[in-house]
Amino acid sequence: MNQPQQILPAVAAAIFNDKGEILLQKRKDVNQWCIISGHVEFGETIEAAILREIEEETDTKANITRFIGVYSSPASQTYQYKDRTVQYITSYFEAKLDGTIAPDFSNNETAALQFFKVEDIPGNLALINPHWLNDALNKTSAIFIR
Repeated sequence: MNQPQQILPAVAAAIFNDKGEILLQKRKDVNQWCIISGHVEFGETIEAAILREIEEETDTKANITRFIGVYSSPASQTYQYKDRTVQYITSYFEAKLDGTIAPDFSNNETAALQFFKVEDIPGNLALINPHWLNDALNKTSAIFIR
């Protein structure tokens, strides 16, 4: 049986603190660490989508500091679900939190949130483009298309 295939817009954010550590979310759906990410909803811009996702998944407002790039590589952007296969076209941003995350915050999507030193990022991350961290750390004005 062939599953339906879709291409959908998505967003993701690299969020750093003042120490240069990156925020990761332990996702409840896959029980793995990942950067904040989600879907673009009908009627919203990609900028509004990432700010909404950040607030939903951290209970903290944020500001976009730069656009990092667009990721569409099928190898890192294709997800197999029970009833369909989806390739996401992900707009990737850097953002800064406006406030602090409540200790032990969790909700229906977030099991845990933690800032990690770049060298201490867990090895078993949810599916993500292999260039995500280097692209986020590259502070040139380059926009990446991957």
